[in-house]
Order: sequence, then C-alpha cells, then structure tokens
Amino acid sequence: MIVAVEGIDGAGKNTLVTAVKERFGAQTLAFPRYEESIHAQLAHDALHGRMGDLTDSAFGMATMFALDRHGTKQLLDGFAGAPDRIIILDRYVASNAAYTSARTGDPAAVKWVYELEFEKLALPKPDLQVLVDTTPDVARERAEAREEQDATRARDRYERDAALQAATFEAYVELARQSWASQWLRTSDPAVIMQAVSELAP
Repeated sequence: MIVAVEGIDGAGKNTLVTAVKERFGAQTLAFPRYEESIHAQLAHDALHGRMGDLTDSAFGMATMFALDRHGTKQLLDGFAGAPDRIIILDRYVASNAAYTSARTGDPAAVKWVYELEFEKLALPKPDLQVLVDTTPDVARERAEAREEQDATRARDRYERDAALQAATFEAYVELARQSWASQWLRTSDPAVIMQAVSELAP
C-alpha cells in the first residue's frame, strides 16, 4: 500500500516516516528527489534563485514537482493495490495541491493538480494520507534551527515565506477535511499512524 506523510516544512514528517518504516519494515521515498531527478534539481535551483523567474509561476513549479513524481510511477504502481507491501512517502501529490492552492489563492488549483498527477500522469492514489498537524509557528522554529545547525539545510524561497507556510497548512487542513483523493489522518502521533496502517494491512 502507499502511505503519504504530508505537512509544511519543519513539521516533522521525516521523524514519522522513519518510525513507521521501522515498525513495518516498509520502503520509503521522499519527494522532491533532489539527488536523482532532473526535474527536482531544476525546481531546487529555481527555489534558490538560479532559474530566473520560474518560481513566479505556481503552475510551472507544480509541473516540475509533478514530473519528478512521475519518474517513480513504475515503482509506485508496484505498491498500489498490494496491501502486503508498504511504501511510506515523505510528501506526495497533496503537497502540490496544498502549495499551489496557497500560492494562487485559488481553490481550483487543487482540481488542476488532481487532474495533472492522478489523471494525465496516471500516478496511483495513496491508500492513506497523513497530515502532520504541527502548527506553522512551531514548524518555522524547527526549520530555522535546522538551518542554523546544518549549512546544507539552507531554507529555500518557500520555506522562508512564513505567510506561504501558514496558508499551505490551512490548505492541507482543508484537503484532510475533504478526504481529498483518499483517506486522511491528522496527527503527529506515530502510534495513531501505525494503528491506521495495521488496520489497512492484511
């Protein structure tokens, strides 16, 4: 099955992904794939001011992140509909929906992302999506501390924009409320996630 852990920068997604991975012996994959994907690398350059005005286009950036995910379609298809195999994703399609909606202020962006990634690119829908419900203020403090402690974790344009992070969190909350694309949990408790995964697994 496919479990996507979602949340804003500094929410603690990686901590939860690691905990669930260890509990179930699951495979993990984090998006964007900056080390492997040319689309993710170009998006990274854009977020650090090296691609001209690319970041000015919310839909342009969303397309780059979508194409990064599409590069893993064959892998993800192998987990879709196979509850005996689990992959935990650190961000997935909902991240594009939340950020694009927040950047544009247009709820229709959510439908655009759905059609792009799940229909045109035919990515498999997740079986479970988890919103890590760390507040934007706490997440920002964590991201700032992480940057101070590790020079390689310099925050990008999105991460430095406190208003964007807050708006993105609210967009995530709405996606979870609507059960967008699949079942959602809103929690930061690993035990709650593990229980939900256990109930879905055979």
